[in-house]
Amino acid sequence: MSKTNGAVAKESKVKNNQPFLTDVKQLRVQARENIEKGALTKAYQGDVKQTIDILQTVLATEIVCVLRYTMNAVAASGLSSQSVKEEFDEHAKEEEEHMRLVAERINQLGGKPNFNPEGLASRSASQYADAANLVDMIKENLIAERIACDHYQELIRFFGDKDPATRVMMEGILMNEEEHADDMHDLLVAHQGTPTL
Repeated sequence: MSKTNGAVAKESKVKNNQPFLTDVKQLRVQARENIEKGALTKAYQGDVKQTIDILQTVLATEIVCVLRYTMNAVAASGLSSQSVKEEFDEHAKEEEEHMRLVAERINQLGGKPNFNPEGLASRSASQYADAANLVDMIKENLIAERIACDHYQELIRFFGDKDPATRVMMEGILMNEEEHADDMHDLLVAHQGTPTL
């Protein structure tokens, strides 16, 4: 064996003797000692209170979106409204799924999801806007989706590696919100021509 190969083997052995993971026995001990903390472990690097506060605003945003899409699905009228009503209904259901995911995450972090309607509009990033006609409904939903996309991208960057579970949840929601924005844009083009936003 050459000196070079021997040095590589020795270096590899030194690296392998320094585990980068906590010993399994130690993990078991820690889990038993901190059982009252639920899902939060020592590895969690985020600020739990701040994360819960942020997620309360996301929850409010999703609730407002459910309400807006549901109202639009009920109130949409006109010759070409049926397919738009169906799109609004589908989006309302998907926003409700987001709402539930966020509420579950708040609960996992030890918080209590705030479903109180009082102050809902002030906690939400998007607005609940009454629209006079089908095109205005589509515009308001597109605006709300764009707000959610911008806000959620910022949150994904904020959570980063400090809270990968919340980040991954937000990434999934963001993908769906981008699809919603694209759907609303397509509807706007179909009903109005090139959008003027």
